[in-house]
Amino acid sequence: MIEFLTTIDTELFLFLNQFHNSFFDSIMFRMTSQLTWTPLFLFIIYSIYRQYKKNTIWILLGVGVAIALSDQFVSGFMKPYFERLRPSNDPSLEGLVHIVNGYRGGWYGFASSHAANSFGIALFLWFTTHNKIRWIWIMFIWAGLFSYTRIYLGVHYPGDILAGILVGVGISIFVFWMYKLLLKKFQ
Repeated sequence: MIEFLTTIDTELFLFLNQFHNSFFDSIMFRMTSQLTWTPLFLFIIYSIYRQYKKNTIWILLGVGVAIALSDQFVSGFMKPYFERLRPSNDPSLEGLVHIVNGYRGGWYGFASSHAANSFGIALFLWFTTHNKIRWIWIMFIWAGLFSYTRIYLGVHYPGDILAGILVGVGISIFVFWMYKLLLKKFQ
C-alpha cells in the first residue's frame, strides 16, 4: 500500500512539476519566501488591530504558537523520523525534476513546513477573525499558493503538502481551543 501511494505521489508530482517556464520560475521562487508576503502580513496585523484593539495581542500570540508548534513538529519530528528525500534530492528522479535557481531545500521533505505553517495561520486567523474581517478567507488562497510553490520548485511531493496541511489544521484547532480557554480566564 505504501509503495502504491508513493508511486501515485511521485507521478502526480512529476505531472505538476513539468508546468514551468522562466517567467514563472522567478515568480514562484519569490513567492516561496515569507519575506515576499510581509506587506500582506502587515496589512492583516493592521486589520486585526482595527477590529480587535486589545485582543490583537492574543490573536497574534495564537498565530505565533500555531507556527512554532507546527514548524517544530514537522521539522523537528516528522522530517528526521520519516527521512523521505525531497524530489530535488532523490537520485531516482535525477533529470526529471525542474529545479529553480539550484534551490533544492534540505535533504528531507515529509512533511512540508510551508504547508503546515501557512494553513495553520490561515485556519487560526479564520477561526478568530472571520466574524469581523470577512475577507480573511483569502488567507486560504495564500496558503494554497504558498504551498504549491514548493511543488513547482521541485522540493516537495503533493503528499508532503497534504501531510503539512493536516498537521497545520490539527495544530490550529488545538491552539484555537487553548486560545478560547485563555480568553475566558484572562478577560
